[in-house]
Amino acid sequence: RMDQALLLIRNELPAQGLRLAALSGACHQCLYQFLAFVPPSNGSLREPGTAAVMVDTQHPLTLLLSGSAGDRELCKIQYHFGEFGNYSLVVKTLSTSTKTVSCDLVINEGPINSYLPILFAFLVYMGIFAILIVGRLFMKIDPVRNWVYKKLNPRETDRLINSELGTPNTTDSVSSDPTPRLWSTASQQRLRSLDTFRGLSLIIMVFVNYGGGKYWFFKHESWNGKLHFPSALFSRFVFIMGTSISLSLSSILRWGSSKWKVLGKIFWRSFLLILLGIIVVNPNYCLGPLSWDNLRIPGVLQRLGFTYLVVAALELLFTRAGAESGTLEMSCPALQDILPYWPQWIFILMLEVVWLCLTFLLPVPGCPRGYLGPGGIGDFGNYPNCTGGAAGYIDRLLLGENHIYQHPSSSVIYQTVMPYDPEGILGTINTIFMAFLGLQAGKIILFYRDQHKQIMSRFLIWSIVMGIISAILTKCSKEEGFIPINKNLWSISYVTTMSCFAFILLLLIYYLVDVKRLWSGAPFFYPGMNSILVYIGHEVFENYFPFKWKMQDSQSHAEHLTQNLTATTLWVIISYVLYRRRIFWKI
Repeated sequence: RMDQALLLIRNELPAQGLRLAALSGACHQCLYQFLAFVPPSNGSLREPGTAAVMVDTQHPLTLLLSGSAGDRELCKIQYHFGEFGNYSLVVKTLSTSTKTVSCDLVINEGPINSYLPILFAFLVYMGIFAILIVGRLFMKIDPVRNWVYKKLNPRETDRLINSELGTPNTTDSVSSDPTPRLWSTASQQRLRSLDTFRGLSLIIMVFVNYGGGKYWFFKHESWNGKLHFPSALFSRFVFIMGTSISLSLSSILRWGSSKWKVLGKIFWRSFLLILLGIIVVNPNYCLGPLSWDNLRIPGVLQRLGFTYLVVAALELLFTRAGAESGTLEMSCPALQDILPYWPQWIFILMLEVVWLCLTFLLPVPGCPRGYLGPGGIGDFGNYPNCTGGAAGYIDRLLLGENHIYQHPSSSVIYQTVMPYDPEGILGTINTIFMAFLGLQAGKIILFYRDQHKQIMSRFLIWSIVMGIISAILTKCSKEEGFIPINKNLWSISYVTTMSCFAFILLLLIYYLVDVKRLWSGAPFFYPGMNSILVYIGHEVFENYFPFKWKMQDSQSHAEHLTQNLTATTLWVIISYVLYRRRIFWKI
């Protein structure tokens, strides 16, 4: 199978059976897991005892060979096996007098290079982008442009030439856009960088949700540590949602809308997001009616809906007139985008105190107080039913075990048996904090309107501050910090780290797209304009053609990658067509 290799153990010891156990390099403080018993060799027939096992190739393994009684460690080998490789582990006696045992690992058949499909796909997409760029340059040449449009539509050649050649102008883009204007009346141009940022995060999220070619690094981290692609996607989406809240509410209130009317819309939109999330996360199209007995309550859209409700209501209720325009007198001009909103900051800091108290002080039956581990075989198997500590306990207590996610990412490496939901109740507090930091980015854009250097310098400062906080919380360590980076828990260090990267990414995209205009944001701009439709659509139609089809070889990364990239590309094309037809789905 994918991510596996074959290991044949040859035991040439004449009178001793062997026990083979393994420990994954990605499993922190874990117990060795028994793999196979290898019988002793048949001395009279000179036939070694053999056993064959499948070993994991995603992470380095430590193999431990001991006597059959488990009382003597014979050898320990650390090795990173290659996918579809064929290996032999030969155990024999070097000296009968000293009873010295040697363990030699032999490669019978070399592994394949499973990363070649990624390189090929990269070259294909780069080729397509190169062709599009060259075509765009040719279309700027008047004779070429006139000839192309004459061939495409001879009767409307004049109208097309005199138009903006299919690119929506500023007035059309703003008036037809379903969201409120995000800029001042003097400059009614929508910030393309925000939609590009949102679309980039969304499209990678779609690719990962479809399987990511079944590569392990496109899957969520088992527990603490390394920030794979999937670990950053949802957080970026939350971040840019906060930025959009700041800009859109500012625009709405400038146009004189009643706060109570806007608050009603906020409640309604949050309700719809939560409802859609429950429907989408519980697909049961072919199994009959859904049963409440196993209905999953938390989910991505549910958390987005509740986070939107809290952050948007907070921004609406505590917004001060004249704050964003800079007309209020400030004792500290360097903090003019923070001080007017001190009630919001106090509320957010109070939420963080609640998270810290519940996480580290709430008694959890059978678990040490403040436990942040994965349970299962982690922590040497001492707390197998403590997955997620207080976060998991609160979800199981308030929602019930049958109404949360049953197969957490920790179940693969740490062999956890308890259900745990990465979109649970306690982690929502830090999701609100993440959206609030995105809200802060929006305030920076409003305060320093059209002052590009000021905006980018503030983004950089916020990124540095968040990075320093992350370094302190984690001690720059994967496992040994005060609060490790953990996407499953949505730990505070995870939020500060992700916001550090989010500010930097937004700075880069803002500079390229809105300041220097070196990049239009395509193709990510288009799904960013229809994010809810693309997200819900990719979930609903995930198992339908042409987004999925029967493969000839289900154990081929190349086939999975082709299918997942095709499905993701189709959603980009769909979003582009909807954009050209001015179709935007808003909630």
